[in-house]
Amino acid sequence: MTDKNGNQSDTQVETVRSALAEYTDSHPDAQIDVRRQNPVSIRIRIIDPSFAGMTRVDREPPVWKLLQTLPEDVFACVTMLLLITPSEVPTSFANMEFDDPVPSRL
Repeated sequence: MTDKNGNQSDTQVETVRSALAEYTDSHPDAQIDVRRQNPVSIRIRIIDPSFAGMTRVDREPPVWKLLQTLPEDVFACVTMLLLITPSEVPTSFANMEFDDPVPSRL
């Protein structure tokens, strides 16, 4: 199966996106990116203005609640969860790694 860009679809990545759909519904200004880093690693980035004023720890529970519904084999592949505000994007080293990852050896 291929996606709209002609790329091979990734059912695990699509499963993560589906699990996060509820977050998108309740946070329409959020931008969610889910990417495969390598065969055993999925990275998630949520850029959400509603994170402003929240500690990094306080940002996590609503997202983890949704991710914990994933099948175990998919959940085990989530290796990065980046929760940032739009103003944090330019200075976040983790965001830089998300946008321009170090090539995986796998």
